[in-house]
Amino acid sequence: MVQAFEFEDGGRTFKCSAEAPRKARAESWWWFGVSGDNNRYAPFQTAPDDTQASVRTRVIAYYVDLLERRSRPAVPRQHWANRAKPAATTP
Repeated sequence: MVQAFEFEDGGRTFKCSAEAPRKARAESWWWFGVSGDNNRYAPFQTAPDDTQASVRTRVIAYYVDLLERRSRPAVPRQHWANRAKPAATTP
């Protein structure tokens, strides 16, 4: 398995590491943090054929998509009490 590593892309520093779960589950996940972002993300599980290049590609794609989704305006949702009632069916 690939060891923890760092890389730069688009003026940001990404720190990636594969971490085993703290519970009894067997799978481990790729975690990454980005400079300027206080969150850490675990978007996908580790795979036996992972390389730094393959992980880097997936991390960048995930983070670019995340930034794009964050930039969209919020979609207003109706309060659950104001939901439309289902149409009554007639036998």
